[in-house]
Amino acid sequence: MLNKIILQLLFVCLSHSLYAQENESSDAKINHFGGAVTISSKGISTIPNLTLGKPAMFFDMSMGRRFTFEPQFRFSLEGKPWALVFWGRYKVLTGNKFTLDVRANHSLSFKTITETAPATSNEYIRATRYLAGAVTPNYQFNKYFGVGMYLFYARGIEKFITRNSYMTSLRPNFSNIPIVKDVVARVGPELYYLKMDDNDGMFLNTIISISKKNFPLSISALINKTLKSNIPSENDFLWNVSLIYSFNKEYTEIR
Repeated sequence: MLNKIILQLLFVCLSHSLYAQENESSDAKINHFGGAVTISSKGISTIPNLTLGKPAMFFDMSMGRRFTFEPQFRFSLEGKPWALVFWGRYKVLTGNKFTLDVRANHSLSFKTITETAPATSNEYIRATRYLAGAVTPNYQFNKYFGVGMYLFYARGIEKFITRNSYMTSLRPNFSNIPIVKDVVARVGPELYYLKMDDNDGMFLNTIISISKKNFPLSISALINKTLKSNIPSENDFLWNVSLIYSFNKEYTEIR
């Protein structure tokens, strides 16, 4: 029932956003185009306790206005595909303090399978499909502190994979912490509950990032600790370090 409600909400909001953009005034339409290239030591998924387990590279893009298309391409540094994720995001509320986004995606996840037979060994890449949705409310008290939530549901299409994944998290956010001139830090702890089919657990995740104003490179570190869980995992404690190159551009439509 919960997954149907989330998907219906996402469908209504995304449909509304497309209609609204088609009927906007043609005066000074400001569009956004941005992206990031990330090199990650462990390859962390959307759900933090899920990982590729080895170095990976992410290519992220974002384009649009109130409705944005945000594809993500994930590869291991060996060149093998890991995941292709195609997000659509609609900014329902865009106030100075309170914001609310809804998102939906279709994704492909890839896994290398090795089949061994007498005197032969064959390797192939298997793709599995997922549909997902997320709701992300956030309240920003000031430029240093905000708090948000992340409500996420994913449906596995193939019958041999995890069919239903639910994630609910609380996300305080400490930003613009001065270190030295023009260099700031952000600390984002996250307490989340995850349910994957019949298994569930509680986890604590924290991201620390350091960036320089008007400089495209930044670094971030992540730690993820299992508090209590029966979800099969190789990592009760997971850490990751990332180097990120990001860019953001705005342009005006001329008709």
